[in-house]
Amino acid sequence: MTLRTVLDTGWRLRLADPHPDAPADLHGRTVAATVPGCVHTDLMAAGLLADPYVGLNEADQHWIGRSEWTWTTTFDLPEAGDGDLRRELLFHGLDTVAEIRVNGRPVGRTANMHRTYAFDVTDLVTPTGNELSVHIGSVYDYTDARRAESGEMPSTYDEPFNYVRKMASNFGWDWGPTLVTAGIWKPVELLSWSGARLASVLPAVTVERTGQDGPATVTARVELRRAPGVRPQAQLVTATVAGRTAATAVGPDEDTATVTVHVPDARLWWPIGMGEQPLYDLEIELRPVADGDPAEAAAPPVDRWRRRIGFRTTTLHTDPDRAGTPFEFVVNGVRTPVRGVNWIPDDCFVARLTREDYAAALDHAVEANVNLMRVWGGGIYEADAFYDLCDERGLLVWQDFPFACATYSEDEPLRGEILAEARDNITRLAPHPSLILWNGNNENLWGHRDWGWPEILGDRAWGLGYYTELLPAILAELDPTRPYWPGSPYSGTVDRHPNDPLHGPIHIWDVWNERDWTAYAEYQPRFVAEFGFQGPACWPTVRRAINDGPPVPFGPVADAHQKAKSGTEKLERGVVPHLPDRRRDDPELEIADWIYLAQLNQARAVRFGIDHLRGQWPRCSGTVLWQLNDCWPVASWAAVDGDGHRKLIWYALRAAYRPRHAAVSQATGSRPYVRLTNNDVDTWRTGLTVEVHSVAGELLAGAEHPVLLAPGATTALPVPLPAGHPDSGPRPALLVTVRGDGVVLDRMLTEEDIAAELPPARSTVTAEPAPDGGVLVRVRAHTLLRDLVLQADRLDDDARVDEQMITLLPGEEHVFRVRTTAPADDPRWQHPLTLRCVNDLTKA
Repeated sequence: MTLRTVLDTGWRLRLADPHPDAPADLHGRTVAATVPGCVHTDLMAAGLLADPYVGLNEADQHWIGRSEWTWTTTFDLPEAGDGDLRRELLFHGLDTVAEIRVNGRPVGRTANMHRTYAFDVTDLVTPTGNELSVHIGSVYDYTDARRAESGEMPSTYDEPFNYVRKMASNFGWDWGPTLVTAGIWKPVELLSWSGARLASVLPAVTVERTGQDGPATVTARVELRRAPGVRPQAQLVTATVAGRTAATAVGPDEDTATVTVHVPDARLWWPIGMGEQPLYDLEIELRPVADGDPAEAAAPPVDRWRRRIGFRTTTLHTDPDRAGTPFEFVVNGVRTPVRGVNWIPDDCFVARLTREDYAAALDHAVEANVNLMRVWGGGIYEADAFYDLCDERGLLVWQDFPFACATYSEDEPLRGEILAEARDNITRLAPHPSLILWNGNNENLWGHRDWGWPEILGDRAWGLGYYTELLPAILAELDPTRPYWPGSPYSGTVDRHPNDPLHGPIHIWDVWNERDWTAYAEYQPRFVAEFGFQGPACWPTVRRAINDGPPVPFGPVADAHQKAKSGTEKLERGVVPHLPDRRRDDPELEIADWIYLAQLNQARAVRFGIDHLRGQWPRCSGTVLWQLNDCWPVASWAAVDGDGHRKLIWYALRAAYRPRHAAVSQATGSRPYVRLTNNDVDTWRTGLTVEVHSVAGELLAGAEHPVLLAPGATTALPVPLPAGHPDSGPRPALLVTVRGDGVVLDRMLTEEDIAAELPPARSTVTAEPAPDGGVLVRVRAHTLLRDLVLQADRLDDDARVDEQMITLLPGEEHVFRVRTTAPADDPRWQHPLTLRCVNDLTKA
């Protein structure tokens, strides 16, 4: 049996060739190392490096990626049975430019963070006391050499991420720090085997009747690795799934085989909200065949491979129609509206992410009614745990190949590295039913069209061949059952502008960068793969990261935790048309107001955009918010900040992504109406009440509507306006409420808050222990309370509130349910900075 020995102990790390900026006391220093891991985390664990996420520490650590480092450990050979044993070192991930030596002799070199490397060390090892060393050089030295060979390859950033196959956002992004890592970032294994072993297994699933449980097949393509210098022996490959087994023989001169298992009663895997997610264990075993007779296959197996798979079909509908080119996902024959989020690496130091970290992050998505994760192209092919958890939760995965915002040489050595990494990762990820789309790149086609790159490139190739030729060819060979799209944004042909709203997926970034969020109403796209609006992190995160005194919105440390160009100015500019100004005469009040107002504006922006875009179903078949998560403490577009706290946008996202969606909409200068969208699998049968109140709380008009809305259907309901309400010009603000089954489904103010003459806020607040733990905070409104927010994290950093941004009419009551360790009798529950509403900041 192939024996796999994980080499994860006894590692030491030494600064072998320091950059001039490296601290002198680290020169030649050796510390304990964690594998998987990286330099930053090892030095922090040793107490030799400050946390780069705090204050200005990031700026003092750029020397790490420009230095050279050596990892060493020792190992003994395990007993692995009789015969001529082969010994291989298998590196699942090296970051990035590495030289491997065993007992002082060179084994191999690497230059790709995204792929696996196997090295035969049979002739280099001894039974005991083997020394393994991994020397990782300066990635900047490597990229300088590649730049000299290829010439300048333009990108959106000054850092050289596009000259090497490494996580691009490691070099900094408009939400991320420049923390260029080095390390053994995935496990290292010593393989001991003889005769033959499984080199790769690539399963493909087909379903006989689309959309129905029943007959299905699993076809596994198997590649063998045979021991050199040994007379090859016939092998038997068996595949078992769902209680069914099939086998095929592999001749002594063959290294590949295909085995097909027929499953008569397969249950379909469905996206979240559309059905269940049954998963099946697929097991592949390899056995030698005695005398070439498969019936004489010896037991036990000499190698085994196991993964979970699911049965489903997926297609991408892009056939042109009268409106342009749709971009519509069809899963198991059912049109699937996308309620998505973009996913970036969840930590700058991805080696330290655990399955529990991924589970917590993905649960943020599930609880926000998300059904698709787009793994963005400036990051990595994610860890196995990420895709396993998506399989379990029914979260669809759109996987970018790691190309982002840049041009890329199509010459060697980069081309060969890209070919190898694509084959590696397609093979690794193909078993996952959650994976429904491969995407060629992020914004490279758009950049080449609009960002001045051709003037620098001349006639040199810039990556288009990867997206239109190389990657689709590899996928046609290895994973033909999944859709592929060359890029995002991309309009279906290189002859058309890649960000054409009428064709394929687009990115909307004039909103935020240049225009107010009300401009979302001007868009009628087919699919939106990126859009968003910034907001600051939550109070505990801000307090931890901004350490130069009482936190303030502006200043050297605050600016270091805002990576977008003119980001804070854009945040401030975005608030002005909608919300009152913050108080500036007291630092404590200013930062509290800033977090509340800027987060609230971010939440409203995204809610407005999604409400508008979802209302265009089926013309617009999906939205993918930029972004779910952050990798460190920063002001950004994320719904969950870098310390895992939910920003107000998260609550807005959950409301906007409800499968049964009711939204009060109002284009500038028009009458309000209610848009209903049913993305549920069942018909929506209910009665809705639409009410109109004055800001003083007086009921001015109302109407009741029976609703019978089929799955996938949309409709609009009128809003009854009071008699004499003008259609244009100065108008009194109205509060429109939609209720269903006694619950408020949406509530909208018809005028901006700063023009609505909101009354000074008055309420009664009480707090009591919750029966199941935590605290219940009860608020009774005596006036209109506009977007009431309970900032429980001012009492407990890890507190979590069930609802936010609650607007109450006079006489209404709301109970906030808080998961917290803070006691109910803490007087801070009544503190004015704990319970906020817009009225707090309006002038009396």
